[in-house]
Amino acid sequence: MTTRLSKMLMALAVTLAPLPALAQASVERLGFGHGDWGFGWGHMLFGGLMMIAFWGGLILLIVFVVRWLGRGPSHGNDASPPGARGLEILQERYARGEIDKAEYEERKQLLSG
Repeated sequence: MTTRLSKMLMALAVTLAPLPALAQASVERLGFGHGDWGFGWGHMLFGGLMMIAFWGGLILLIVFVVRWLGRGPSHGNDASPPGARGLEILQERYARGEIDKAEYEERKQLLSG
């Protein structure tokens, strides 16, 4: 059994051995010899642009993720009505004695709408 396996492996090696040489010959036949691959300087420009696009995209992604994670609760969903904070301040000022009852009532009516 081992001789049969070794014969199969030997046949496979003999069959696949010339493939790199055939590939090299076909590359040279197409005019891409000597590692040039026929691109000239264009690949350097395209590679530089792709690198800028990659790093710019990565930085933008990081900025968006940080902004998204750093957002606090939205301010538009407060339970208190818009003038409630003004009434609280007015009550505090009245409680401290900064304004009298007449001024308190007048401003309260203005804030209540």
